Amino acid sequence: MARVSDALHADDRYARGIVAYASEFGIEESAVEAHMSEMVGERMAREAIMAIGGGAWEDDVLSLRDRSLIVVASLISQGGVDARLRAHIRWALEHGVSPEQLEALITLLAIYAGYPRASIGMEIAREEMAAARHASA
Repeated sequence: MARVSDALHADDRYARGIVAYASEFGIEESAVEAHMSEMVGERMAREAIMAIGGGAWEDDVLSLRDRSLIVVASLISQGGVDARLRAHIRWALEHGVSPEQLEALITLLAIYAGYPRASIGMEIAREEMAAARHASA
């Protein structure tokens, strides 16, 4: 029975991953697999969909807003992940993070992650915030 249960759990996890990526990229759920496969190949796409469908984005200890702030800070600190940062900035805004909070977070990161990474993060964030303002106008 464990194998049936594991398979059902994997199916649920994959379905949650599809929903999460559809939200992150602002695309239909039916387009997620093709979009991800085009970005990173089929094998990596399957792995990413399974990973995001796990409990890290769903447990009740941190809100989606809090998780978004943590991920944005992590991506800026890593540097070199501009496309992922853009998507997570948009997602953070959708999860209730205000533009002022994003700017405060990124300004604080200049001290800990370094000015070059923080300034690039700020440029990306400001571009995405402007795009979000124009889209809602």
